Amino acid sequence: MRVALGVEYDGTDFCGWQSQDGSRTVQDEVQKAISFVADEDLQVICAGRTDSGVHALGQVVHFDTEVQRSERSWVLGCNSNLPRDVSISWARVVDDDFHARFAAVARSYRYVIMNRMTRSGINRYRVCWHHQALDEKRMAQAAEFFIGEHDFTSFRALACQAKHAVRNMHKLDVSRQGDYIIIDVQANAFLHHMVRNIAGTLLAVGEGEQEPDWVQSLLQLKDRSVAGITAPAQGLYLVSVDYADKFALPTAPTPPCFA
Repeated sequence: MRVALGVEYDGTDFCGWQSQDGSRTVQDEVQKAISFVADEDLQVICAGRTDSGVHALGQVVHFDTEVQRSERSWVLGCNSNLPRDVSISWARVVDDDFHARFAAVARSYRYVIMNRMTRSGINRYRVCWHHQALDEKRMAQAAEFFIGEHDFTSFRALACQAKHAVRNMHKLDVSRQGDYIIIDVQANAFLHHMVRNIAGTLLAVGEGEQEPDWVQSLLQLKDRSVAGITAPAQGLYLVSVDYADKFALPTAPTPPCFA
């Protein structure tokens, strides 16, 4: 039997999703909780690994087991054995052709920038603080150049292990809500640090250091060293993962707006 779970977590105190010797990871905590409920050692596969400090509202995982539990029991049992910064949102028994990573057709992220003179005492691990004034309209103009299928070599980490850098960007919206600039991005898949590198590039445009059409030249150059900085992890949220309707998975929670 294959079971899919929706996972929500605060990435502040984790060294990312993936298991690492000697480090606290989301994968290890989720696997321990599932294994306790199942009374057997189980391994989970996720839709997309997140880095240290990155949060998730709609991470999706799956695992295989012969143990019979109700969907409600998986949710309640796991949550009673998880730390307070991780929660299972839902559980579904799925067909064997479901795969959390390979069956995904799109992934959505939100990047949140607090744009004001003073830092936040409350949201310091939830947003990227940027004290210099940003023009969100210029950022939105630059974002348009990312839409469509491109080689995103200029926006991948140097250590990225993906076989190629071509991705299809479905959406990249930039909006302001009071002191917060919200970047909503959706693509078929993402490269290592891709969203954070895009956010860093949009910051340079928002400050007026670069023109919006700079993005077009960066995509053509295919050179990570010429693009913007890698924005901090704290502002990044994995919002949702989309699958074919036949799997009938629940929708992810509404992402934070901070307004």
